[in-house]
This record gives sequence, C-alpha cells and structure tokens, in this order.
Amino acid sequence: MRDQKIIQKIKIFFQKFITVINPFEDELDMADKPHLNLIVTGHIDNGKSTTMGHFLMDLGVVDERTIAAHAAESEKTGKGDTFKYAWVMDNIKDERERGITIDLAFQKFESSKYFFTLIDAPGHRDFIKNMITGASEADAAILVLSAKEGETDTAIAPGGQAREHAFLLKTLGVNQLIVAINKMDDSNFSEDAFKKAKEKGEKLVQSVGYKLDKVPFIPVSGWKGDNLVKKSENMPWYNGKTLLEAFDDFEITEKPVGKPLRVPIQDVYTITGVGTVPVGRVETGTMKAGQKIIVMPSGAQGEIKSIETHHTEMPSAEAGDNIGFNLRGIEKKDIKRGDVLGTPDAPPNVAKEFKAQIIVIHHPTAIAPGYTPVMHCHTAQVAATVTEFLQKINPATGAVDEESPKFLKVGDSAIVKIRPVRPTPIETFQEFPEMGRFALRDMGATIAAGIVKEITEKYTP
Repeated sequence: MRDQKIIQKIKIFFQKFITVINPFEDELDMADKPHLNLIVTGHIDNGKSTTMGHFLMDLGVVDERTIAAHAAESEKTGKGDTFKYAWVMDNIKDERERGITIDLAFQKFESSKYFFTLIDAPGHRDFIKNMITGASEADAAILVLSAKEGETDTAIAPGGQAREHAFLLKTLGVNQLIVAINKMDDSNFSEDAFKKAKEKGEKLVQSVGYKLDKVPFIPVSGWKGDNLVKKSENMPWYNGKTLLEAFDDFEITEKPVGKPLRVPIQDVYTITGVGTVPVGRVETGTMKAGQKIIVMPSGAQGEIKSIETHHTEMPSAEAGDNIGFNLRGIEKKDIKRGDVLGTPDAPPNVAKEFKAQIIVIHHPTAIAPGYTPVMHCHTAQVAATVTEFLQKINPATGAVDEESPKFLKVGDSAIVKIRPVRPTPIETFQEFPEMGRFALRDMGATIAAGIVKEITEKYTP
C-alpha cells in the first residue's frame, strides 16, 4: 500500500516537472513512427522562429486563427504583424517584448516518415547556453542562413552565431544537417542571391566537418511560406525538395544500449514521502528497477527503486530515454546536477586532468596556457584550466602543424591538456561520444569546442 502511495506521489510530481527534462515525449504513442529531435539554429534575426512558425501553420499543426491572434497582439506592441509566425515558437512574454528567442521552445509535428519534436534554439549570444542544452538532445538540425545582402556575412563571421552554432552542432554530435537559405522574398526570389548565400554556407559547414554531399541547401521564405511544406512557384529554377520532404531523408541512428550505463544528472528533487528523485537522460546502456548503481564523483552506491517517464512508471529505461527515478541508499548530498550515474562494475570515469582536441571558435585576441574558462560537458558546468598546449593541428588534414604552440587564435585546432577545478565525470570521445564532447565558454561566448582524447589523471573517491 505504501509503495502505491509513493508511486502516486511520483506521478503527480512528474505531471508538474517532467517537462524540465523531457519535453519530447508528450503523447509519443499518438504517432506510430520513429521519433527524432530536430533543433533549429542560426544567427539572430535570420528568421528561425518565423520560418518554423509558418512551417507549422502550413502543416496544420497551428491554425490560422492562432496566427491571426499573434498578428493582432504584435500590432499592439507597435511592431506591425512582423512577429505573427515567430510567436508560435516564442512563448515567453519577455521574448515577445524584445523580439528574440530566449529559451528553448518545443513543438511537435509529423512528416510522412517520422514524428518530430522541434526545438527552436535562441540565436542571441546571451542565450547560447540554452542552445547548447538543446543541441545535446538533438538528432538532427536545421541551420537558417539569410539570402538578404550582408546578413549571412555577419552570421558566419568570427563571433557570428551561425558560425558558433555550426561548430557546436558538429562537436555535440549532431551529424545530420539541413541548411535553409531564408528571406528569398527579399531578393524577389533571385537564384543569384541564393547561390551567393549558398556558397558562403558551404564554406562554413565544410570547415566544421560536414560533408557537402550530405547537407541539402534549400531556398525558403519563412515570411511568405515558399518551399516549407509546398513547392514554391516563385523559384522555378529550384528543383530540389521542400523542407518537409527533406526531413524524410534523415536517418535514425542506432541507440548505444550495449554500452555501460551512463546517466548525467539534470536536476535532483526532494519529494515529501518519496525522498530523492534525480532526473536526467540515459545516454548509454540500460537501467532497471532493482539495479545496483553508483553515483560519480561522490562514489555513493545505492539501488534504483522505481523509474518514471511522463506520467508512467517504467520497469526499465534505455539510451535516449528522459527519466526520473527514485533511489534507495543515496542521500541528496551525494548526488547533484552534473554528476553521472552508472553501475559499480563499470563506473563512470572521473577526470582530474584530460587530453583533448579543441577548435577555437571565438576570442578577441588569443588564448595561452593557464587560461580558465567554464567547461560545459553533458549536464556539468565547471571552471577548467587549459594547462598545456601540446600540438597545433591542421583542421583540414589532421596533421601536426606545430609542437608546443605558445598561443591559439580563432580557427586554430590543437591537442591540449585541461584540468577542471574539481574532479569531473567525463569519458573519452572514442568510447562514449555522447559523454566525450564539451564546449569552453567565457565572456558570454563559446570560445572553443572539443572532444576528450584521453583521461591522463583519473579521480577515485
């Protein structure tokens, strides 16, 4: 009887809080199709939210009355009706007042092949942390560039958000990409304007490491609706796919269920009468009720009492599942955001120091050994010192350009040693790509993105 009450309390709790970790699985059973998380990225004002808002209206996910209501509200703010589509995605009042996307917004839609959760990521520099969170959950991405004169140049220049997003997407493991060249209506649907923007976009995605033959470039108008769901009559020169058609070319990647269990902790809640309930996403492996677990770096060991996802108790969970779980034998002080849960026979690695390959995305001057930005890795955020530059690497060929470089500037790739200020759970990219990627941030910007090559000094509790 008591167990039933505990389960009920957990269910009530998750009805309130599951969206913190799992905005993706609301009514997943409504679609008997494979599920993909799709993130929309790009520079501020290049039209991400407008494009996707119009897309959802054309698809019938949002009705025209809602758009008309947004238009009327936009008129009241003195902005004309310019935000009527963007506000489908921009739900927060502050976003509407400022006309920018701050937090991650989620919408659901279906193509003929897949069931999608659409994540609209902020392009504004202040909110890139939220974009990193979204990219770490995404299976595929749209990068929105602009055909409007000068806008793509700004977006892909050092410090531009489209450039920063492209590097982050690749580093965070989002290997499937579509580039939408937006604002085609600005040039009266000129093929020449598309070609110019496409050429710049191709250089960007190639420099990041995407293969051009795998990245479609689609000319669209988010404002007018061209090539979103229906083929545009304004661009007879384009014979490729619409955005919706291109989504069906995405592929489902195999879940890493055969690897040891790794669950980075997103948050930890205390529920009266239940106890400690951590929430997070299973990155690798499987977990089940009754299983013995270990939390790193504390080394605390316990047992999984129950697993919950979106109103439903589950006997087990596997890679890709966003879950909450009740633990026996673990106190709240032993588990926090950024910790990683695993099994005692194959515990998560914790690094005092590691060797990594980084690429410098943005810095006003150059970085030197001793530089201490904030490292973002899975759900962990920790200050980390880049203690030593071992080799400068040619990003195109992978060959060593220089031994022990004195400094690194924008565009440089290098093998470095990094020492977090406290022991941090992290894995090598080769063994656990999901856990071996990170970004270095400072001064409100992403300075570098990287992957862990080797843990040179391990921590054992």
